[in-house]
Amino acid sequence: MAGTFTLRVVSPEGNVLKEEAEFVVLPGGNGEIGILPNHAPLISSIGIGVIRYTVNGKVQKIATSGGFVEVSDNKVTVLADTAEPGEKVDLDRALAAKERAEKRLTQREGIDIRRAELALLRALARINATQNQ
Repeated sequence: MAGTFTLRVVSPEGNVLKEEAEFVVLPGGNGEIGILPNHAPLISSIGIGVIRYTVNGKVQKIATSGGFVEVSDNKVTVLADTAEPGEKVDLDRALAAKERAEKRLTQREGIDIRRAELALLRALARINATQNQ
């Protein structure tokens, strides 16, 4: 297909996605990374956030909690710590996790603050993956 590349997302649970995509945006460590067909070779870490990709003009989302991306030969391979397609996210559970993390962060005593911050970021990524563009 002209104007596309193979996007593959893999997590420890197995293959999450294999599609011919037109565009992908990844949550990089220092900002978002946008990839179009015929992108230059690249290896980078990715952070907690949402992978947005376009297939047949429709934007779809996957929540991720980090990992790595490799771009080579018109293939984008994401090795994610976790990867959850937006349509599979349990929104009530994600909202409850967000509330728990926010509550912990307001208390600030007797908790691991960094762990609570990361839990909040993961919950927000899962919530954002369910939202339409």
